[in-house]
Amino acid sequence: MIVFLLIGLLVGVGVGWVAKPAPTGIVSQEEYDLVVTERDNARAEVNAKQAQLDEAQASLAATEAELTATEDELNATLQEVIDTTKALIGAAWESPLITTLTGKVQFGGLFGLTGVLATFGENEYEAAKLAAEHVNTFLGAIGAKWTVEVVAEDTQTDPDIALEKVESFAARGIKLLIGPLSSAEIRAIKGYIDANKILIISQSSTAPDLSIPDDYVYRFCPSDKFGQGPAIGRILYDDGKRYVITVTRNDAWGVGLEVAATEKFTALGGTVLEGIRYSPEATEFSAEASDLASKVTSAVAQYGAEEVAVLHISFEEVVPFFIAASEYEVLSSVKWYGSDGTAGSSDMVEDPVVLDFAVKVGGYPSTIFAPAESAKWELVRQNGIKVLGREPESYSYAIYDIVWAYALSVLKTDSTDPEVIREVLPDIASTFFGSSGWIELDENGDRKAGDYVIWRIVETAPGEHNWDIVGKYILATDSVEWD
Repeated sequence: MIVFLLIGLLVGVGVGWVAKPAPTGIVSQEEYDLVVTERDNARAEVNAKQAQLDEAQASLAATEAELTATEDELNATLQEVIDTTKALIGAAWESPLITTLTGKVQFGGLFGLTGVLATFGENEYEAAKLAAEHVNTFLGAIGAKWTVEVVAEDTQTDPDIALEKVESFAARGIKLLIGPLSSAEIRAIKGYIDANKILIISQSSTAPDLSIPDDYVYRFCPSDKFGQGPAIGRILYDDGKRYVITVTRNDAWGVGLEVAATEKFTALGGTVLEGIRYSPEATEFSAEASDLASKVTSAVAQYGAEEVAVLHISFEEVVPFFIAASEYEVLSSVKWYGSDGTAGSSDMVEDPVVLDFAVKVGGYPSTIFAPAESAKWELVRQNGIKVLGREPESYSYAIYDIVWAYALSVLKTDSTDPEVIREVLPDIASTFFGSSGWIELDENGDRKAGDYVIWRIVETAPGEHNWDIVGKYILATDSVEWD
């Protein structure tokens, strides 16, 4: 389109000069000089447009070459994934690679495709579909007679709906489940899945009180008690904040993360002031914003704006909350921090009022588990950019690995029985380097704690803002590195 537009401009400039009526009779020197100047200006404009056209064509050619190179690299990476996985299982397993299973093995996907975590749900469903495609390519390469399919259901991040979807999967005989997103959903379905021996692997449930040994819940992310909570506490303190006011989604995840973060912050020497907890069902926050404005006004008057911060632990109800908060000037006088519930939220950068407020409060730095960057990571990343036009958040990489872990466990055991899969899953996970890195589970079936990246809304081009990674919390040294 750019090239055609520039060609049109070139043609228009040329025609405009040629079609200009020729002067008749004897003209003055002044008129002649004016015509020459117009001609020279027209020529200069043609030359400038030609230069723009040449630049656009060169840029287009470079982009096409880059896309071709990227596609070739990704295809080579996929082949490498297949080859290394074949070599790994061939070396590690004594049993044959070809199983007696035939047909389609279905994994039930509990995705939050709508509701307060829709951005995450969309990202993760695309990652799951990509993983199924890659797994099936691998199974075909080793001669297996079965394939995998991810059967998606939308829980809307609603605990009651999540339970309905689990019961529906069970009725269809699907008992190897992926998800759900939130800890509240895990709590709602836990009794049912344990009683009916249905296996669940969540990519993003992090509530500390769900770290329970010998149950049917696995989590391919760390508990907030040992991971994100300490990371947030350290980030707040190292960023010069000494007084924090918490605004928390009042559910298992929100309260658990608040406790873990403030315990670390307090241990470092910070002070936690009176905060706010709101109902997960809330959609309007004028009363909470007014209350928060009063609390921030008092804290700023006593301690100064530079040392006061708001820790906002929410899902994508952050949008109406920020709209309500934008009515109070004092609330943009202090820095706000988020968490994995909001990191990378597309809704925040699409709403102009929310975006403006986020920029005013420091870009809203938000933590999320850091996957290990690798060729497999790049496969998932590029797919998210291609399909959805945005960077996937960290849990999309965990979703990709969940599909592989299930498939390799089925291949290892020649079974889809949840009890059989449950016995081998930790070992399978520990020997598989996925798109999120090595997956080492603790005694509770949770991923052991690791590093956390810090996402923040930044200016990516003049007048344009988006999420970008600006730093990392390093677990081994309990330190923060800013880019």
